[in-house]
Amino acid sequence: MRILQLYKDYAPVVGGIENHIRVLAEGLQGQGHQVQVLVTNQSRTTQQEKIGNVDVYKAARWLAISSAPISGPFYPALRRLARDCDIAHAHAPYPPGELGQLWLGSSRRFVLTYHSDIVRQRLLGFLYGPFLRRVLHAAHGIIVSNPVYIHDSPFLASHAAKCRVIPFGIDLDRFAATPAVATRAAQIRAHYDARPLILFTGQFRHYKGVDVLIEAMQDPALQQIDAQLLIVGQGPLGAAWQTQVADAGLGQRIAFLGNVDDAELVALYHAAQVFALPSTNRAETLGIVQIEAMACGTPLVCTELGTGTTFVNQHMQTGLVVPPHDAPALAAALHRILTEPELAQRMGAAGRARAATVFAAPAMIQQTIDYYRELLDA
Repeated sequence: MRILQLYKDYAPVVGGIENHIRVLAEGLQGQGHQVQVLVTNQSRTTQQEKIGNVDVYKAARWLAISSAPISGPFYPALRRLARDCDIAHAHAPYPPGELGQLWLGSSRRFVLTYHSDIVRQRLLGFLYGPFLRRVLHAAHGIIVSNPVYIHDSPFLASHAAKCRVIPFGIDLDRFAATPAVATRAAQIRAHYDARPLILFTGQFRHYKGVDVLIEAMQDPALQQIDAQLLIVGQGPLGAAWQTQVADAGLGQRIAFLGNVDDAELVALYHAAQVFALPSTNRAETLGIVQIEAMACGTPLVCTELGTGTTFVNQHMQTGLVVPPHDAPALAAALHRILTEPELAQRMGAAGRARAATVFAAPAMIQQTIDYYRELLDA
């Protein structure tokens, strides 16, 4: 099949959706399909390159509106690339890309992976709502990462009949506890004097809840065990969160590590005793980082958002679940895992098994291929 993937960013940009598209594109290419990716560039120049044996077209970025890049060259490229495609596969939310496919796309079938509702930009969400409904109506198939979101999203509920649940998959081999990973994980633990390590990784966005996590780190119980929080990532809220840490006098117990390479990230997952995803609203639909932590055998603490976070992390099985915006509950859950090693070990083992059976990349890729073929044969 000839397949075009559409979104705003691609590797090496770091992010859950970006990583998902890369795993999917490379997996499809590896199965013998012809895959192209169309995104916007980080600069005002257009470039074409091959990343992981996938042809990637990055259209010049002119400006961004509410985090949505605008690119004039994106649209003639879309018209040209989609013309000969069997499948055009867009990833939402990215309104400029979805509308471009709606108006200009000419592929045989149009598939949309619905990653999340537009949550924070309420005016944009309100204005875009009628167009999004047209996009969903026009799509021949809609992929959703978990069954919860189909019925909880105000946009998807009326299109439930053409939604297909395909859980996001990751390359499990990437997270294996190789000797090199074990050595580096031990070095990380030694660097922090073998203190209990809590890990967060993600883009520094409004919905990630790191401010709540920082507040939780002030809890006396976590202070008593001298817990250390490692924060990986970058983003627009980084300065505000670092100020919050400084104002709370937590500079010795919270470390901002910035973006790290793949090898270091895997070592951090293995070094940590618990992974925290304290997200605060429905913009967090799943948390692929939770799957990555599970693949490393690290127990989880996440929030219940009515999305897919608890489809990944099952309470008292792979980790603990707490309400959003509740720093005391978050602190208590982290403290419990850090001070009950048998519970943590059991949850870590259950998480590793769940990652292998539900969230492996080969299963996701094969299910996607089967869905494409089903739609083409319809």
